[in-house]
Order: sequence, then structure tokens, then C-alpha cells
Amino acid sequence: MVSKRGGTVTAFAFDENQGLSEHIAPYDALAIVIDGKVEIRIAGKAFHLDEGQMIVMPANKPHAVNAVTKFKMLLVMIRAK
Repeated sequence: MVSKRGGTVTAFAFDENQGLSEHIAPYDALAIVIDGKVEIRIAGKAFHLDEGQMIVMPANKPHAVNAVTKFKMLLVMIRAK
């Protein structure tokens, strides 16, 4: 994990069907899929991503992550405005 004043970069790994329950973050976050398949829900809409794809999860919008297969991602949280 890298944590600086302007943001963080965190690596996550999940087994199939694991994930993060719905929550809200105060900053935009960029999820970059580095292995596997994932479903990311943002404000109730499902997005299916594969290795090499990425998505922005906007600040203050509910989002959740569920691994469709074993899954790894980098999460880049931007704190600067």
C-alpha cells in the first residue's frame, strides 16, 4: 500500500464470491483489474470487468465489489480536489 496526502494505492486479492459490501467513499477511486473477473456495482448498476480493464467509482456514490473468479485489483484513491 502507498499512502500519501493526495491519495492511496492499495492492492486487493479476493477468492471467488468474496468482495466488499456496499459502501460510500468521500473521494473518487480508480479500480484496475490485474487478474480475474469482477462485478462492481455503482449506484445500483452492475459493471463486469476482466483483466486489464478499469473503472472509476465516483465519490459519494454507493459501490460494492464481488469477485466472479479469483480476482486481484489495484485501487487508486484520489484525495486531492
